[in-house]
Amino acid sequence: MEETDVMEKAVAPVTSTRAPTQQTYDELQEAFDHFNETLFLPILGHLLPMCIITLQRERRTFGYYSDERFVNRGEGGVVDEIAMNPSYFSIRPIEHTLSTLAHEMCHQYQRHFGNPGRRGYHNREWSGMMGRLGLISSSTGQPGGRRVGERMSHYAAPDGPFEQSCAELLTRNFRLSWIDRYPPVSPDELPSNMFAGDDDVLPAPVLLSPGLPDDSDDIVEEGEVYD
Repeated sequence: MEETDVMEKAVAPVTSTRAPTQQTYDELQEAFDHFNETLFLPILGHLLPMCIITLQRERRTFGYYSDERFVNRGEGGVVDEIAMNPSYFSIRPIEHTLSTLAHEMCHQYQRHFGNPGRRGYHNREWSGMMGRLGLISSSTGQPGGRRVGERMSHYAAPDGPFEQSCAELLTRNFRLSWIDRYPPVSPDELPSNMFAGDDDVLPAPVLLSPGLPDDSDDIVEEGEVYD
């Protein structure tokens, strides 16, 4: 059944015994763990530390990474945040959504094992790490774009490490089960490079649809934030 058919079906009671919240975050954690073990450890040399994956409807981005965003109230330890924008789960191919997760994981990797650029800047080291993972940084999400800069997209190298790792994950019948019934744009309104380019930053022409609340203005990020 097509995802659009799912969104248009009449609302029916949830019959699964698995809580939707737990299912959603378990699936994202499964993807994080898979890429950690099949990409970051064997290719870059280290496992990423634990983080908290959140769902955030951040305006004009598919995801972002925030350094040391959460602190444990009892023990005092801190962990990073990787945020994913669920607004686009239903209208982007799952491989593209998962590439956004890997993009943000690369920011986390550089923060712990490399030398990040100034706030929000995607430097050559980060671009090199992405390339080794099979994700080519690009300001346009297409071949020929700038490889470094303030707000960067990427595209997947054909049959590269990311594509192979993602394909392996999907052979397990992996899915993102819960999708937004009211995405801010329809698939027909998405620029073509949003599919071909695997970009995680929305191009300027894509805006929230009239009538939908935009509650992402004036968000203050205390830590380093990269999208």
